[in-house]
Amino acid sequence: MEYPKYKKVVFCTDFSENADYAFEFAYDFAKRDEGLLCILYVIPDNPHRAYAEGVIPSEILEKVDKEFEADLANNYREHYVEKIENGVPYEIITKSGKEHDEILRFAEQQEADLIVMGTHGRTGVEHVLFGSIAKKVLRKSPVPVFVVPSKRRAEFPSTIYVYRGEEQRFVEIPPKEG
Repeated sequence: MEYPKYKKVVFCTDFSENADYAFEFAYDFAKRDEGLLCILYVIPDNPHRAYAEGVIPSEILEKVDKEFEADLANNYREHYVEKIENGVPYEIITKSGKEHDEILRFAEQQEADLIVMGTHGRTGVEHVLFGSIAKKVLRKSPVPVFVVPSKRRAEFPSTIYVYRGEEQRFVEIPPKEG
């Protein structure tokens, strides 16, 4: 059986430990298939931003924005860019909005072959109120989605859910060595 080639892999991050673990899979797919790795971070909507702009002086907001951009650049470099070998093409993309909408829009616009993301591990009330970004992407994605559970859960053999449209496949993947 021949496996599909993933020439454009969209890796979604929030710079968490779970995302860092999922990066290993996204990077391996892109490297194996000599594809492009798109590292995507979506800045969540901030409903308080408009209020802040009316109350906080613009110079202070500009300073905060510049510090945020510097922190973001450092996060990209420390979490991912430093781990990418020469010859593996990658792009860094930052969007803002509703996370699942921006992920799906980007994947469609870029004609991605695969979306890779980690679970955030929300449970209980938080999961009910906010839902799961991964679940929303899984349900609406026109391309396959590879969802990686947290590394803690993956220390034991686990089931990883791979969706392609309405088709669901469950794949047993043992934890990575090392």
